[in-house]
Amino acid sequence: MGWVLMDLDKLSFFAMAKKRLAWLTQRQEVLAQNVANADTPGYRSSDLKPFAFEELVRRENMQINMDVTQANHAEGRRKRLRDFAEKTERKPFETAPAGNAVILEEQMSKLNDSFISHKLTTELYVKHLKMIRVAIGKG
Repeated sequence: MGWVLMDLDKLSFFAMAKKRLAWLTQRQEVLAQNVANADTPGYRSSDLKPFAFEELVRRENMQINMDVTQANHAEGRRKRLRDFAEKTERKPFETAPAGNAVILEEQMSKLNDSFISHKLTTELYVKHLKMIRVAIGKG
């Protein structure tokens, strides 16, 4: 009996879930950097632009890479999509006398939102894996 490997990235749900998790991971890094610099004079907090499905579809359509079907084909330069864009808050709600504009309560709230979204996305990912296992008779 042979094994058949399934590339889950070719299934749209799994590809979207992976991108969502990548966005959440990058957001966690940005928020952690904000917290780490809560006492740095002049530091302004930043965040990622919201994860928007429409923008993700647009980015996927903008990616143009040549297919290489034979070894002597030149694959050209791979176009790499930029990671998720970061934005710095221009008009912070509150600024310390030293110019620091990090509000720890706001950052903690955003970290909690990211945690909940990460947990939900991971649970949906696992649930879909279980559904596939049931569908192929392995669950």
